[in-house]
Formats: sequence, C-alpha cells, structure tokens
Amino acid sequence: MTLIKICGLRDPATALAAAEAGADFVGLVFAESKRKITPQQCYDVVEALKAKRTQGRDAEFDGPARGDVSARSWFGVWADAIEQSAARWRPLIVGVFADMPADEVNDIAQAAGLDLIQLSGAENDAYLARMHLPVIRTVHVREQMTSFDIADAAVPGASAAIHLDTGAGNARGGTGEAFDWAVASEVAERTPFMLAGGLTQENVAAAIEQVHPWAIDVSTGVETNGIKDIDKIRALIRAAKGVRLER
Repeated sequence: MTLIKICGLRDPATALAAAEAGADFVGLVFAESKRKITPQQCYDVVEALKAKRTQGRDAEFDGPARGDVSARSWFGVWADAIEQSAARWRPLIVGVFADMPADEVNDIAQAAGLDLIQLSGAENDAYLARMHLPVIRTVHVREQMTSFDIADAAVPGASAAIHLDTGAGNARGGTGEAFDWAVASEVAERTPFMLAGGLTQENVAAAIEQVHPWAIDVSTGVETNGIKDIDKIRALIRAAKGVRLER
C-alpha cells in the first residue's frame, strides 16, 4: 500500500488528526514558505505526536550498506526500512529544508526530534553526506525532463529516498501543480519514490493507479483557503489507502 505524507502541518490538533486518519509521515516546513513552522509550533507538534508512540520516542532505521549502490537495491532497501519504521512509530516526522547551511539543518533536526530530513533546494551530494539523519531528496521535475534525467539526479548512496515534485520556475514545492505522471510512471519501474504535486482527494487514486509510487506527499491539496482542512486530510487518506497495488 502506498505510504502517505501530509506536509506543512503547524498545530498539534491537525497533526494528530492526520496521524489518526492513517498518515505515515507528517511534514514540518523549516524552509522559507507560508507554511514555515515556528520553534514553539514545532515543539508542540512533535511532543504531541511522540507522546502517542508506544515503543520509544525516536524512530530507528536499518538502511542498506554503503557498498550496495545500484538504484533499485539501494532505494528499495531504504524504502523497506522506512516502511518498517513507519509501521512501528507512525507517523514519522519529516523536516523540510531548502538551501540552508548543513550544520544548521542538523542542529534543528536534533533539537526538534525529527525522524527524517527532506532537502528541497539545490543541495549536492557532498552536502547530503553531512546529514545526521536519513535524507529524502527532492528532484524538481521540469518540462521536457525524461525519466533518465530524473535517474541521473537520483544518486544511489547519497539519499535514502527520492521525492519528485513539480519544478516550475523557482518552485521549492507546495505549488499545488502536477507534472507529467507518465514520466513518474517510468521512474517507478526502476526506483521507488515519493510523488508530490497537485494531488487531491479527487485525483489521488488515479495517480497511485497510474504511477505506482512508493509514497505520496500532499500539502496544498488538503487545504481550504491556505489552511489545513482536517476533513480534506481524512478524505484524501481514505481515497489513497483504498488503492491496493500488486508489486
């Protein structure tokens, strides 16, 4: 079953509602954005979520060995490891960063008690190697990009997972716009990844059935007038969880 990330949460009530509805990840945005979380909001959300964990407060991951560097095996093993951790500590808490100093990202991640880091800027492989937590790396899919272009950006051994999002203009995600799902479907034949961009309760089932992503990521699609809508979160998760794929 495709995993689900609800991103851009900023209050405990909505985060807990997303968790209770079945979200596997919640995303807290530390990058410059209208959804950027404050330190106090972050503390309140993380404390509320971790208080519900029954097997310890911090997630653990048993990822692949560095020597295993084929894309299918590397990202496949990491996908399994993250999925197993999500089953134990759901929802995993993901911090979203873009173009911030590496030491600052690590400091925030440790202080906040994050489980995973998502990098949505122009961070290179050397930067990723400095991260203390497993990294979800965003590839911004622009017009005329092919699945081979995406494969070139999805470097095995650098990040734990790949996140594909719309790359229009200078977008860093959260635009509510979709990219070509046909390209994403080709990527899914070789590499598990998280799909983002333009997903709503109306189209999420079709997206999952066409693309077969390992996970999906939704922010704008569960908002009303720019505010997270708990009813929309529940409806989207029901629609997404209702799709069962043969793998």
